[in-house]
Amino acid sequence: MSDTDLIRTARELVAPGKGILAADESTGTMNKRLTAVNVPADEERRRSFRELVVTTPGLGRWISGVILYDETFRQSARDGSLLPAAAVRNGVPPGIKVDTGAKPQAGTDGETVTEGLDGLRDRLAEYVSMGARFAKWRAVIRIGEGKPSHACLSANAHALARYAALCQEAGLVPMVEPEVLMDGAHGIERCSEVTEQCLRVVFDELRSQGVLLEGIVLKPNMVVSGEECPEQADVDAVADATLACLRRVVPAAVPGIAFLSGGQSDEAATAHLDRMNRRTRQPWELTFSYGRALLAPALSTWAGDDWNVEAAQQVLAHRARCNAAARSGEYTPDMEKELAERVPAAGQH
Repeated sequence: MSDTDLIRTARELVAPGKGILAADESTGTMNKRLTAVNVPADEERRRSFRELVVTTPGLGRWISGVILYDETFRQSARDGSLLPAAAVRNGVPPGIKVDTGAKPQAGTDGETVTEGLDGLRDRLAEYVSMGARFAKWRAVIRIGEGKPSHACLSANAHALARYAALCQEAGLVPMVEPEVLMDGAHGIERCSEVTEQCLRVVFDELRSQGVLLEGIVLKPNMVVSGEECPEQADVDAVADATLACLRRVVPAAVPGIAFLSGGQSDEAATAHLDRMNRRTRQPWELTFSYGRALLAPALSTWAGDDWNVEAAQQVLAHRARCNAAARSGEYTPDMEKELAERVPAAGQH
């Protein structure tokens, strides 16, 4: 894929009025989520839920791409077609999570470095042959006493940049995801400081590895208070702090920023995105790449019962529509009431 094609795909992923759905939970994580709603944690249940997701009617109206896990890329829908192909038919290009997870980093106090570079070139070529259009790699950064260390930031940024360069070589748009976790009692000011520090190191490494910035999508955390902080920043404070941080660090060449929800509630993640998009226009598109904030309500509605598939898909479509509205600065809390009025028996039969 040429630079022109990479740039075009990156812009399509951050197209106005749409966002990216993260349905790339590892087997272990997906099993935990199934167990939490009293659904047997096995391959068939994982397949069934992901088929429900990628075949949700009208999903392509609000979702520009769906990130899938390796298992999902190889699974088939009930009609025999592969799930990535089912997503394409529904107007949603598939992407693939390619890291192999955050592992303990030697020489640090409980910090992690994300692995998966070994053999990545060959894996990317296989995913391209299976229809992947973009990829994702997540780095995990913790705030705490003496954290993050320079060693942690440097190792994770270097891995992200090498991954991004390999993706572009293979013709895939890399989603670059350095996540500063919400865990802890720190205030919003400390989150801003660490997020800025982290993004500076990441962009230094991206430049060093020759990554085409116009052909990436950045997937960062929002600047929020730690979940244990006694004083939680309000919606305006989160929007202002996040935008101020990004303006200091993210080059205008980057076509779009697709925020992760990072443990925020469904409605908080939507409200924060909406408030940012109501501000003065920024040099990059501001969109979403949510996982739990989009999928958790649908999963609990489905609860492993085929009778609930349609209701669960309506719940997913509703959350996608709400976030697409926030993507344009047109979300209102009243939108949350519409689903209950339209589907009063959701999850019941």
